[in-house]
Amino acid sequence: MSEDIQRIVTALVGAPIAIALAYTGGASFAVAVALVGLVGQMELYRFVNPAGMKAIGENLFKVTNASGEAIGGRPGLDGMGKTIHKFLEKSNVSVVQEMVSMITAQRAYELNSKAIQTSDTMLGIANNLKR
Repeated sequence: MSEDIQRIVTALVGAPIAIALAYTGGASFAVAVALVGLVGQMELYRFVNPAGMKAIGENLFKVTNASGEAIGGRPGLDGMGKTIHKFLEKSNVSVVQEMVSMITAQRAYELNSKAIQTSDTMLGIANNLKR
């Protein structure tokens, strides 16, 4: 969105010095020492069942019947999230929980492997007793 706003501002008044997005999604810019007003408004969308959306790649999702219709709104209002200019979203993966899950899976694999080895040994002993 910033590039689109910058093109609009450049076409209207020349190159802007700064572009800013407010928590509520409003986009403004400054030219020289004057702050020019709101030039655009972002919208956020939420879904009744976000897990029902279809992943189409590159972190993009498509609406499906399972996800329900998009519910639009302004950032920071009506339970919508906020927009924060020049910030990155933090990962929603718990490293500790993922490590615990990996260790649990590894231990289960080791246990199954040991059970197969023991079974194989027992069958070998039983086979040798027959002779």
